[in-house]
Amino acid sequence: MVIKPDEHTPLTLLEFARIAQECGLPPGVLNVVPGEGPVVGARLASHPDVRKIAFTGSTAVGREIMRLAAGNIKRLTLELGGKGPNLVLDDADLDLAADGTLFGCLMNQGQACESGTRIIVAAGIYDKFTDRLIERAQTITIGDPLDPATDFGPVISAEAQARILRYIDSGVTEGATLAYGGGRPAGPRFERGFWVEPTIFTDVRNDMTIAREEIFGPVLAVIRAESTEAAVRIANDSEYGLSAGVWSTDDQRALDVAAQLEAGTVWVNDWHMVNAAYPFGGYKRSGTGRELGPHALDEYTEEKFVHLDLSGRLDRRAYPLLLSTPPT
Repeated sequence: MVIKPDEHTPLTLLEFARIAQECGLPPGVLNVVPGEGPVVGARLASHPDVRKIAFTGSTAVGREIMRLAAGNIKRLTLELGGKGPNLVLDDADLDLAADGTLFGCLMNQGQACESGTRIIVAAGIYDKFTDRLIERAQTITIGDPLDPATDFGPVISAEAQARILRYIDSGVTEGATLAYGGGRPAGPRFERGFWVEPTIFTDVRNDMTIAREEIFGPVLAVIRAESTEAAVRIANDSEYGLSAGVWSTDDQRALDVAAQLEAGTVWVNDWHMVNAAYPFGGYKRSGTGRELGPHALDEYTEEKFVHLDLSGRLDRRAYPLLLSTPPT
């Protein structure tokens, strides 16, 4: 196995490899090769000795890996981008849904492919829910991620910070209401580091850029839906299909809605609960194949059919043309 970590986060996998070696894993079984994607990643994706690629990252890079892998028809598992729709039905527990919505989008500063970033709220509770959401967001503690009191830290890089702030600007330009956050937190503590405030947009339309494209940052787009049917249509009106969520106090109603959503994982009254026993992966441009569970094992094995004739001889009656004696 050869693992190429993201160029921004190599230390975890290097430490993992050190621990594996310390535990007695034979040399050469696990190999960590840090480097930039266009160099190391491209070489792995196109190398003739590599027969299987598993990639987690953006849809754009996944598309390039497919192109590079096509040269020798590699098997691929691609876990790509998302724009998770999070449906808050009119019978939802608003306190639970508000907290779950913030967790679903803001965990890891929004830098998770399965984040719930489109919040689709029933019209009858829209104002009450958004008020509750903003009220709860105001309690989030931003600070040093090594401090146990911190809820929310910086994003990974200056490039990520600049990209997220550009998306926030586009939301304002396209007419969404910036209801909370939207910039860098103020104060001397935040002069160094790549900080972006938790950000909530209301009055968002599903055709706006902040509702269409994966931001990979702490930006929630809250969309009004006039009916449950409309909420499902809005949810499925996306090129992505990695994750989705439903908030309701009626389990059967929630399951009926979940069945209609085009997503590889749908949470009901929860988010980010990935279970190692069950498949994880996306529909549409969110990827191909599945990670975790027995389905993941299938991605790393080849099926083979072997036929052995146990009769000791071929039945000539079954093969009259193949076994007929040619004329002399």
